[in-house]
Amino acid sequence: MEKLMIRGGRPLHGEVQISGAKNSAVALIPAAILAESEVVLDNLPAISDVAVYSEILRDLGAVVQRKDDVIRIDPSDLKSVPMPNGKVKMLRASYYLMGALLGRFGEAVIGLPGGCNFEPRPIDQHIKGFEALGATVVNEHGAMRITAKELRGAKIYLDIVSVGATINIMLAASRAKGSTIIENAAKEPEIIDVATLLNSMGARIKGAGTETIRIEGVDQLHGCRHSIIPDRIQVGTYMIMAAATRGDVTVEGVIPKHMEAITAKLREMGATVEEMDDAVRIISGDQPYHPVDVKALVYPGFATDLQSPMTSLLTQASGVSILSDYIYGNRFKHVPELALMGANIRVEGRSAIIEGGPLSSAKVHATDLRAGAALVIAGLTVKDGITEVTGVEYIDRGYDNLVENLRRLGADIWRETAPDDK
Repeated sequence: MEKLMIRGGRPLHGEVQISGAKNSAVALIPAAILAESEVVLDNLPAISDVAVYSEILRDLGAVVQRKDDVIRIDPSDLKSVPMPNGKVKMLRASYYLMGALLGRFGEAVIGLPGGCNFEPRPIDQHIKGFEALGATVVNEHGAMRITAKELRGAKIYLDIVSVGATINIMLAASRAKGSTIIENAAKEPEIIDVATLLNSMGARIKGAGTETIRIEGVDQLHGCRHSIIPDRIQVGTYMIMAAATRGDVTVEGVIPKHMEAITAKLREMGATVEEMDDAVRIISGDQPYHPVDVKALVYPGFATDLQSPMTSLLTQASGVSILSDYIYGNRFKHVPELALMGANIRVEGRSAIIEGGPLSSAKVHATDLRAGAALVIAGLTVKDGITEVTGVEYIDRGYDNLVENLRRLGADIWRETAPDDK
């Protein structure tokens, strides 16, 4: 077990390079299963979810080679192996194996998702999509058995906007017979990234990034090379870190359009955000930050994955801010930990009411990935003492080279081995 030690109070200064998107990578790697020859992905993030997914594909018979930020996946000898337990339980996005294996082999047995524990991840919309395509879905002791003699195109309306269901249906439908239309589809940049890969593999997908996606099924898909889009949640986290520490940071390797919601809120608080072609610069002066109201919504709204980090920044505003999450109503497990650091926050339903004020050092525990980021941000703002953050394994699921990047920006942060009793 490891813990992060943070001696805060230092403004961050300098440049940081962003890796590929976690939420793309965990969909693109299983998407490679659909090909009959080698798929190469560039700009791969060095995070634990990618390592676990690589092991899963090897267990299925794929040849997986990784060097630096490039992964080569040869799925030509892949077999459809039941995976009710084991490594799939470590991933929140393990369900993408369902759509990928169903599209390639017409069958899949996959354990229900694991990963972060802030809220169960329902897959009813995924199941609805698979059944519409002609599959039979049975829950067998916590694993989903999905089988189809033949996948057939269908018109599918998603009852709720779901990134996971949209991608999973795209994966399966790309190898189905005939046309599939997904209505009320999610519009996140990661959807477009997956569709771009599939189209490069020979799929016929139109409308990704809009609420209506059309897919013409094809008999076979081939390998290709694809570069993963930048991780907008990492970008937003570093933007928030820069603002919280009163720093001056340029975040490079960015698609600024993906960051419009967080950019708007930082400007509303009083920070300066400069947008360049592939970078954003956050400049924070000494002026008090204004309190703001934030609503986490589906893209292009404020990302739910940035809700927890934003909570920590709002403790630095003068006055009362309200942060509401309309995606995950239970994503406030970081709040009791921030309270240990002196934060004045109360949760009412889907909203957190945050009264600004200085934080103090404490020993805190990350209960999920983005809660971990929130606690690191909080620790960076504390002017006296050392903040200890345990639960580092969650943080490593989504932020590669976090300690190294922060140290280069001037933060006093390091890893230590923690006793196993926490």
